[in-house]
Amino acid sequence: MRASQDLSRISTRFDDPNLVSHAGLLAPVSLAQALGLADLVDTHLTMSGPGSANRGLKTLSVVGAMLAGGDSIEDVDVLRAGGNEALLGAARAPSTIGTWLRRLDGGSVRQLDKVARLMLVRAWAAGAGPAEKSAPATLDVDSSICQVYGPAKHGATFGYTKVRGYHPLLATLAETGEVLHTRLRGGNAGTARGAGTFLAETFSRVRDAGVTGQLTLRADSGFYSRNVTAACRTAGVLFSITVRQNPSIAAAIAAIDDGAWTPIPYWSSTAEASAADVAETGYTAFAGTREEVTARLVVRRTRPTEGSQLALLVDWSLGPKDAPTNAAAVHPG
Repeated sequence: MRASQDLSRISTRFDDPNLVSHAGLLAPVSLAQALGLADLVDTHLTMSGPGSANRGLKTLSVVGAMLAGGDSIEDVDVLRAGGNEALLGAARAPSTIGTWLRRLDGGSVRQLDKVARLMLVRAWAAGAGPAEKSAPATLDVDSSICQVYGPAKHGATFGYTKVRGYHPLLATLAETGEVLHTRLRGGNAGTARGAGTFLAETFSRVRDAGVTGQLTLRADSGFYSRNVTAACRTAGVLFSITVRQNPSIAAAIAAIDDGAWTPIPYWSSTAEASAADVAETGYTAFAGTREEVTARLVVRRTRPTEGSQLALLVDWSLGPKDAPTNAAAVHPG
């Protein structure tokens, strides 16, 4: 079946000033306005010279474009079509935004970090965040890979995933899923690079936002480092961090008495045999250093799948050598 018209000759144009193509922006933009985002940027982001005016409105333009699905400076133009511009109060042109962004530096990033911190405080004071500020709260930290395609992008390089991009840190509140803090890093940054100071800022940010309950950090084995545990102990934060198997960890696990293992009621367990057990023992992490800390080592062991090659060799498995999945160091508090 053939189309009756040559569609390559048809063009579309969004030119009705009363239509809004991204009406969903109304809610987040209204929130940003109520929390005073533009005023905070104007106050704390210091710039002079060309492109320094209306910093708050330019920030709103970038945020709005990202929320609308934009991934490049040119995509800011979507906010200037039809009635979209009314949502942001005169969105800036891509060329204007580009000139402004190219003038930002490392100091500007730290100033915008302060803006994000103050926005979190204001948002939680207005009702966001945990329902009970005095209740215990769990913070999750992780890193991510943000792929980019331009080889000239500053800091974009190949990391352990063999993907060109950035390797940012993110901290979230487990109870609500809210992002508490982020930090952009080069693509070849190690997982825990800068995590100590990043977490110290995160803990301080959460406290400033009004949380008074006990904080607990959860992290995978990439964050098992002296700087991370030191930041937790300094701030009075408990931690549960997955650890990799190494000789000292293996020795601590081997010393656990057989009677200390407790079956985990997985669906595959039977009355005769447990599919997985859990036990704990004491363990001194980073022994001999200033960051030495004695913690609980919680270990899970599993039975190999029946009929597998591993089942011919062992009764229980703690995972492959250097696997980070079956043991966690938990600060006792």
